[in-house]
Amino acid sequence: MAPVFTVFNKDLSVSTEIIPRYAKFLADAGVPAVLVHGTSGEGMSMTVQERKNLAEAWVSAVKSTKQHLMVQVGGCPLPDAQELARHAEKIGVDSLLCLPELYFKPKTPQELVDYLKLISKAAPNTPLLYYHIPGWSTVDINMEQFLNLSVGQIPTFHGIKYTSNDLSEGYNALKAADGRYAVFLGADTLIQPAFALGFDSVIATSLNIMPGLSVDIVKAIKENRVEDAKATQEKLTAACKVITKDGAWVPTMKIAMNLFTPINVGLARPPLKNLTDAEQKDMQITLKKYLS
Repeated sequence: MAPVFTVFNKDLSVSTEIIPRYAKFLADAGVPAVLVHGTSGEGMSMTVQERKNLAEAWVSAVKSTKQHLMVQVGGCPLPDAQELARHAEKIGVDSLLCLPELYFKPKTPQELVDYLKLISKAAPNTPLLYYHIPGWSTVDINMEQFLNLSVGQIPTFHGIKYTSNDLSEGYNALKAADGRYAVFLGADTLIQPAFALGFDSVIATSLNIMPGLSVDIVKAIKENRVEDAKATQEKLTAACKVITKDGAWVPTMKIAMNLFTPINVGLARPPLKNLTDAEQKDMQITLKKYLS
């Protein structure tokens, strides 16, 4: 699943014009699902109405591409998150992802369960997943404990997006609650070791830019070509290091997509800092060898 970028116009308003081409580009590259309003999509930097408009545009686009559409509804006050969940269900998205409350943060697994219950009630017919990204949210609740506790408490709950470098906890989450929940890996640089441990799902920003590398890693793991999977992961990891050398994850990844794909997703919305022209040129020159 690709966590898609949001295109901003020069005046920083949201553009939806490119979305049908964007969806087709990913589908043609072998990406069967998209996540809207994740970290890469800068959902937390947009108004509720902007997020609704964008979700509607993606619903329309995936009718042609037949991709699974997941929409992230959190990262905002609870009433707004509930409204976004209601809206997403109304327009027919396939699943929901939700960040934790980011100011009055949950401190225990049960507090997180209680928060997600409120989101679930707002969209009672749509599968809900939790977005675990402690490096950004600073909510670092143990996912094995949370998943075991959640059983029977959240009617629509189906799993998590696990964005952490701690594969030990990730593996335990995968096995929690008798393995009933989906656990999407959210770390581009750990696809090969995670899939070797038993993961079977990934949401990775690099799928927007170089989908072939991740697809090849997964294929090699399934065919038990361990060394091929390792070699391709090393190439992907090196490419990610080049991309993010001079800036933060989202603005640098957007520039990489602009430079190396036919889809131009523009710049990141402030307060994210975009790369200078010189930094972009340096990326273009250095990254070529990894994407050739």
